[in-house]
Amino acid sequence: MQALVYTPVMQGTGEFDGGRIKEQKPIGFPGEGSVVKRVGPLFYWAWATSETEAAIGLHPHKGFEIMTYVVGGTAYHGDTLGTDSVVGAGGVQVMQTGSGVSHKEKLSAGAELFQIWFEPDLSEAVLRQPTYHQYAHEDFPQVSRAEGVSVKTVIGGGAPVELAADIRMWDVEVQGGALYTQSVPEGYTLTALAIRGQGTWAAAGVSSREPTAFHHKDFIVAAAASDTEVEIRNTQDAPLRLILIQVPTKVDYPLYPKR
Repeated sequence: MQALVYTPVMQGTGEFDGGRIKEQKPIGFPGEGSVVKRVGPLFYWAWATSETEAAIGLHPHKGFEIMTYVVGGTAYHGDTLGTDSVVGAGGVQVMQTGSGVSHKEKLSAGAELFQIWFEPDLSEAVLRQPTYHQYAHEDFPQVSRAEGVSVKTVIGGGAPVELAADIRMWDVEVQGGALYTQSVPEGYTLTALAIRGQGTWAAAGVSSREPTAFHHKDFIVAAAASDTEVEIRNTQDAPLRLILIQVPTKVDYPLYPKR
């Protein structure tokens, strides 16, 4: 398993509300500068921050499954299904946009969040009624290990989020010098965004290759040709925090053409 590291200059950028919302995009839309266009059904990934209160007006979506994961501050969501809700740090908002829905968003001052799009089989998805669900931080399985690792399961493994696309997602914090090990099945790709700190990434048992170093804000993509154990080590004293998303490297349905 070779880990490919995409630095911030290899990722896209964007902004909304006159620049009040600024985004780094590990996976962006065409023309936004992202080297990575998609990873299997992982279609779009934006890391948004706002120093002041900011908003995005009503706009439509169709087919895709859209998650907002709040790291800090609060995020408001309103939509044409009649939803009017707010989630705080650690909370999740999920739209399965189905046959079509419009929504609007508002971020608090100091907000930090991700909006991530997953692509199910769109030929089936657009026939379903759109839905909205939200979850608080406490709704998700969370484990703290003695070796200095904390893992929150966001999708899969007992988490409440249910998607049509085959997705697993974790929010992982690794203390200084500690090692985190993640299993990746054959045929799947593990992606990671380093939102705090830095470290190294290596496939367990491969002594002939030096670990791959990554730094704050780097985006890592690693496809598993066989069942693999990934070893992620924090190389600093400060905590390392990673958002990990696992997706099938290939799916058995047509994917939306993205150029």
